[in-house]
Amino acid sequence: MAQRDRVMRMSVEQPLWRALAGYRVLAMIYAIGLFAAAHDGFARPWLAIAYFAVLGVWTLATLPQVASAAACTKPFLAVDLGVALTGILITPLADAVQRVHDGGPTLPSIWTAGSVLAFAIKGGWRWAALASTLVAVANLIERGTPARDTVHNVVLVWVASIAIGYVVEVARASERTLARALEIEAATRERERLARDIHDSVLQVLAMVQRRGAVIGGEAAELGRMAGEQEVALRTLVSGGLVPVSRASEDAARGAVVRGAAEDEPDGGPVDLRSLLAPHAGSRVSLAEPGAPVPLAPQAAREVAAAVGAALDNVRRHAGEQARAWILVEDEPDEVIVTVRDDGPGILEGRLAQAEGEGRLGVAQSIRGRLRDLGGSADVISVPGQGTEVELRVPKHHRQTNDPRGKAEQR
Repeated sequence: MAQRDRVMRMSVEQPLWRALAGYRVLAMIYAIGLFAAAHDGFARPWLAIAYFAVLGVWTLATLPQVASAAACTKPFLAVDLGVALTGILITPLADAVQRVHDGGPTLPSIWTAGSVLAFAIKGGWRWAALASTLVAVANLIERGTPARDTVHNVVLVWVASIAIGYVVEVARASERTLARALEIEAATRERERLARDIHDSVLQVLAMVQRRGAVIGGEAAELGRMAGEQEVALRTLVSGGLVPVSRASEDAARGAVVRGAAEDEPDGGPVDLRSLLAPHAGSRVSLAEPGAPVPLAPQAAREVAAAVGAALDNVRRHAGEQARAWILVEDEPDEVIVTVRDDGPGILEGRLAQAEGEGRLGVAQSIRGRLRDLGGSADVISVPGQGTEVELRVPKHHRQTNDPRGKAEQR
């Protein structure tokens, strides 16, 4: 079936940038409001007005720069912090001396915290420590003396920015770990799907060549021996497999990248399961089905039919070509039940677990694996000497997802 590369991005960081952009605008309005309420007391109000004009234009013009980590570059951060520091340092020139000594707000007021937070979100706690330290020095210079309220504000900004920067670093590490886990799960599911397809085709052919070559003898026996060796090697490959190395995100702001293979679903409505099971009926296989259609999603119907085929292959292989089998289809309100029963010798207790350990995936992957991916179940009931019964149950309204993504964004 056609495959397409599915790329998903997960980001817990992006909401922080959106919140920062909103904070900068609100903090700018708040700073201008403080000045408007106390402009009569300023020694040089024209200087404050000029600064607020620059601050307003800068805040609105740089909203795209605080939309993501990629846009928030180092030069921008440096200039942005410079705007905040300039506002702090010119406060004694614009405001009245007494108001400065009484602990009045600086010109940028809480807008300065937005500049420091941009450092924290972009570079983590180390960048936040650097920016908040520079702000602390500027505040001490502006006040002239390390007053209690100034030290309190400096420590508050310093601790808060470092804490936020640390949280951002932890979130990024967790995001990468989750992306890796989802990628491994997607790769494992794809490997299982390939293992089922290989078991249904290549491994069956190799096993048949091995058996027929041993019976014919001569050069055919050597061919059978080589087919047997390839069968063992292929079983080892599909039962073990390799997990691809995780790729890092090209854009840290957009989140971690998760890549996996996803099957292209064909267009169209439900498929009548009876039409897919009909080819299995024959002289040694009896099919009992409802008189009305048994609708299932296309992929679910194909997988159920493939699981039934795998069960019948096991009957022919282990019970012999003369064994009889019966297929019963039951259409329940919430699920479809397909039962495959044979009159063979049955399965010894513990044989299925032993076969799975040897890399024989007929039941583990071709039957149980298929139904598990559909949200259903496959039960094997066997009594030595009384045949084997395989019961397949699949819900009607299950939506298969080969690579869970939580709230990841698909690109």
